[in-house]
Amino acid sequence: MSLEFSRFGQELGRGSGIEALMDDLGHALASGGPDIKMLGGGQPARIPEVNALWRRRLEELMEEPGGLDRALTSYDPPKGNPRFIEAIANLFRDTFGWNIGPENVAVTSGGQTAFFFLFNLLAGEMPDGSRKRILLPLVPEYIGYANQGVLGDAFRAVPPLIEKGGPHDFKYRVDFDALQVTPDIAAICASRPTNPTGNVLTDDEITHLSDLAKQHGIPLIIDNAYGLPFPGILFTDATPFWEPHVVLTLSLSKIGLPGTRTGIVIGPPEIIRALGSMSAIAGLSNPSIGQQIVLPLIESGELLSLSRDVVRPFYQEKCGLARQAAAEAFGDDFEWFLHRSEGALFLWLWFPGLPITSAELYERLKARGVLVIPGHHFFFGHDDPHWPHQYECIRVSYAMDEAVVRDGLRIIAEEVRKAFI
Repeated sequence: MSLEFSRFGQELGRGSGIEALMDDLGHALASGGPDIKMLGGGQPARIPEVNALWRRRLEELMEEPGGLDRALTSYDPPKGNPRFIEAIANLFRDTFGWNIGPENVAVTSGGQTAFFFLFNLLAGEMPDGSRKRILLPLVPEYIGYANQGVLGDAFRAVPPLIEKGGPHDFKYRVDFDALQVTPDIAAICASRPTNPTGNVLTDDEITHLSDLAKQHGIPLIIDNAYGLPFPGILFTDATPFWEPHVVLTLSLSKIGLPGTRTGIVIGPPEIIRALGSMSAIAGLSNPSIGQQIVLPLIESGELLSLSRDVVRPFYQEKCGLARQAAAEAFGDDFEWFLHRSEGALFLWLWFPGLPITSAELYERLKARGVLVIPGHHFFFGHDDPHWPHQYECIRVSYAMDEAVVRDGLRIIAEEVRKAFI
């Protein structure tokens, strides 16, 4: 049998960087045994207090009349459980004073699905035959966006300004002088905090991006997977932001429920209605279990205190320990920089002048049982494949046990040192 896939099928079914890496990581974990140091994924840590809360809620669902039925045996409307949606709207209206209601909220089957829907709803081939793209005001940006355009070539990105701080400290800034919103731009999109770097766009940067989007009559999409008010993995001052032209996405994954595949979108009603329609077509309904687990925690506000008092301090301590371990491992005998850690679960390491590519470094580390993500995968949508910076960076997760992170960083330092010698 000889099959010819559609253009849609060719774009989504031919493989991708993220698929190849996850497949590689999965095989390495399966064959590598307990000595594998998994510093390459986005798996959140298993926080004992948080896991105890999920167990408590599952027990409550089993004891509540009809609780387990609501969670497991009934379809919700395509846009999400009505009580859950109302609770989300109330939470953001009461906490931040945003003028939103249930018409501004939709649930999707995870944040990744939300972006697949949003990008292809807004960008791609338009009814008049023209082509529109998503503008990324700063790369590196989340690798999971890269292959989501069903027609390919979905992004235009702007390389950042690089601001050096201390001897081994740097931060990316949006290069607003190079940022142009041309007629082919359908939306502006940025994650806050940014995966992979932990960068948090300042309030001024977010306001500037919002003004640009409003001026050109397009949405600003803010990926809040690690942000406020939940899971709240931010270590710097930042104000949650929403306006009627803004699409804000959230998730239950990084609060500790990645297996429930629960994404949340707050946005203009016309976009929310379209997401409900897309959910119905693609999957009839969205998973209910995550919504039912956290529903009373959203209504009571306990989810906010959990994020503030447990999740954020847990990751901030782990981040500090990982940065200290990096400083001890890398020393001063070659040039290295660590992006300022303002949130999320990652260290972003830059080795200026690295004699090998980050992809080759990845292979050398994998051979020693350390799994990271080579940085070039996060620099998509811009037009300079020869820019050396994108091949000099790696992403390292610090969500694993401290001993694993510390040992992994030691091995990374050894391999980078060998490359420079």
